Formats: sequence, structure tokens, C-alpha cells
Amino acid sequence: MPLDRRERDFLEDTLPFWKKLTPEQQRSVVNGSGERRFAPGEMLHRGAVDCAGLYVIESGQVRAYSISETGREITLFHLFERDVCIFSASCMMKDIRFSIYMQASEDTRTILIPTPIFRQLNQDSAAVSNYTNSILSSRFSDVMWLLDQILFTSMDKRLAQYLLGHFDENDGTALQTTHDEIARDLGTAREVVSRMLKYFQSESMVKLSRGRIELADRKKLENTAG
Repeated sequence: MPLDRRERDFLEDTLPFWKKLTPEQQRSVVNGSGERRFAPGEMLHRGAVDCAGLYVIESGQVRAYSISETGREITLFHLFERDVCIFSASCMMKDIRFSIYMQASEDTRTILIPTPIFRQLNQDSAAVSNYTNSILSSRFSDVMWLLDQILFTSMDKRLAQYLLGHFDENDGTALQTTHDEIARDLGTAREVVSRMLKYFQSESMVKLSRGRIELADRKKLENTAG
């Protein structure tokens, strides 16, 4: 089913190359794309086995992650409203040799531009090709920053920075999450996170309860974060 006027307007406002497409190219996107909705935990992209196309996030949140040979997950980055899932069209990129998984973190609404349509746009339009390269560079920068954090930043600093960032995203005083979720985001073991959180609690930085972490002393946590 073709995109409706609201969805077309959303793409026009979100994709910087839209106005540089020819009318025929715009019609191809409008007629060939569709809205896709995902419940929390539902997969948008399952690594190398999937190549649905370019997802444009209308609302919600998507977690992009990788899985080690032992099955441990590490969150690479998150996508929010008006972000684009470029790796869900990774089969059109010959030099991509690793698998990224994408999962809805909350109720998420997207517009999917199928791979054949986006591939053709990428081949025919310099504006689309430049945008694709820009998004890829941005995402790889995110991954390189994460790699730098893992290799060169101690776990207590990483955890303190993580907590401060998530406190600020919420009401500033409490965070609803589990030790498993934090470990998955930081790419470490649950036991490591639990041990560090207990240490933070003993130092009166946070207060722990089931599925909840409360901020107790922001200054101490900031000092730990460096």
C-alpha cells in the first residue's frame, strides 16, 4: 500500500536528499514503501540473514547490537525518532562483513524503503549516495567511540557515565532497568555490573532495589565518571 500524505511529508522532512530526487524517484519511494510497526523486543533486522531495506524511525526507539561467539550482546548504538537504520540494507554494501542486529526497545513505528528501491536510488542519485556514506561514517564513529571506551576506560567510569546519562534522559533521580540490561549495553557480564553497583551503593552514590536504581549522590557519581 503506497504511503499516505502524512508519511510522505515525514520522509520529506526527515531525508535531506528527498527534494533532490526526481518526481519519478519520489513516486517510486512513495508507491514501494510502507509503514512497519514493532512491539518492544521485536526484531527489525537479524544480521546477515536479513536485508529488508532502509528503516526510517517515525517514533519509538531501536537498539543496534552485536553478538559474540559466546552469545554475549553489546549495544552499539540506539536509534530514535527521525533516525535511519542503514545497516538493515547492508546486503547492498559489498564491504560490510559483520552482523548487526536491531531490536525495538519500545513500541516503534517506522517507514521501510525496500532494498531494491534504495539500491537504485543510491546508484542513480549522488545526493542519496553521499547521504548513505555520511550515515555509515556516523555509525562507524559511534562504534569506534564504543571500542575506545571498552579498551581504555575502566568499568567504574563507564558504569558511572552510563548511569548519569540515563538519569538525565529520565527524571534525573531514578532509572528503571535491570543489571542484565546494563551489562548488555556495556558489553560485560551481569556479575560485573552487579558487583560494581553494590560498590556504588556502599559508597552512597546510588540506592538499589528490584528493577530500579536511584541517584543518591550525584557529585560522587560525577567524580567517579571523571
